[in-house]
Amino acid sequence: MHILYEDNHLIIVNKAPGEITQGDKTGDRTLGDEVKDYIKKKYDKPGNVFLGLPHRLDRPTSGVVVLARTSKALERLNAMFRNGKVRKIYHAIVPKVVSPLPGADRDGYATLRHWLIRNERQNKSYAYSRQVAGSKEAVLDYAIAGQSNNYTLLEVRLHTGRHHQIRCQLAAQGLVIKGDLKYGAPRSNPDGSICLHARRIVFEHPVSHQMIDVVAPYPDTPLWRAFDVST
Repeated sequence: MHILYEDNHLIIVNKAPGEITQGDKTGDRTLGDEVKDYIKKKYDKPGNVFLGLPHRLDRPTSGVVVLARTSKALERLNAMFRNGKVRKIYHAIVPKVVSPLPGADRDGYATLRHWLIRNERQNKSYAYSRQVAGSKEAVLDYAIAGQSNNYTLLEVRLHTGRHHQIRCQLAAQGLVIKGDLKYGAPRSNPDGSICLHARRIVFEHPVSHQMIDVVAPYPDTPLWRAFDVST
């Protein structure tokens, strides 16, 4: 478990691909279970450890996850995520993209706007170019952050938080995330992950009100390392 930030109210970790943030039908141990055990041991806490999860990441996705250590922090974080007060930046690896992106602004960012419908049975979302019955609007900005011989690194900034939003919207543009079989990738990654990483999160601390700005290192794989300018 890689801890990125910790205080009395929050703990922020870098989730590995394959870890689950909350319990599901598999019954597998969750990231929350790991964090609770860490807190219990580090602070010698008797009884149950409080831990709240104001947001989540898909199992095959990696990156920043914020957890609340107090009910006060959880209540305020829930409202901040719900009201768009948390800035979330993702990085995704997709097949090679020609620059510049269609409709990009002077900073290189283009906007994608779709209406998504979630299919609960398939655990998948479908994108439409116009509003249809039962759909929810989904908006994101994306830009080219790096290039290799065969792949492009995209930076994505979310404006809404829909089910599988990045995966679905990029696929609708023909930009299927590497390894994402559910949305059309030709093959899976060896570890079952997809190349989508919650890279950075920025928000005002719900209790101290200081600005929190945390960056999660990429997974330690050759493809991610090829895009890591810090190495």
